[in-house]
Amino acid sequence: MLGFRRVPINWRSRFKAMCRLYIRHDDEKDPQARGLRLLHTWLSPPQLEQYSAKGHFDVIGCATGRRYRIHHGISMNVHELDDAGRPKIGWCFVPQGCLVAGDVMLAQKIALETSEIRALSVANNFVPNDWAVIPRCVSHGPRGFGQQASRPERIAAVDQSTGSRSRTGRIRQWC
Repeated sequence: MLGFRRVPINWRSRFKAMCRLYIRHDDEKDPQARGLRLLHTWLSPPQLEQYSAKGHFDVIGCATGRRYRIHHGISMNVHELDDAGRPKIGWCFVPQGCLVAGDVMLAQKIALETSEIRALSVANNFVPNDWAVIPRCVSHGPRGFGQQASRPERIAAVDQSTGSRSRTGRIRQWC
């Protein structure tokens, strides 16, 4: 024969256990995965369900009782909602330092739920455009939310929602 020999069963199970251990250890070292895992522990069950399904979750402000929607991202991802659930105004505030998306969203959630007025006093506001409302992520990847839609899908989504075109006839890109 070619020199191959059958590996006993106990070695195969040890090999599989070691592979699982290395994969798990690699995920623990990944900052994105750790940030999202921390965010998931802080979200309430309805918020976690909404985030897993749609890529955003709603937060109620502590002082005014306004509803805010926090989208997956690190900046310009907080929208104040009107009574119908549409974005009324956007707020941009991020914690200091270079943080991953899960940590930023958690800081925004805690700031709005504990000191809404102070958080909004340092925030920049903006008018959300139609592109901000379009879901940018079409499907969930193997690690959960965050897999970007392909460029033609994003262009088609912009074309269907706004139909805006530049002078040359090409669709404007907001990404």
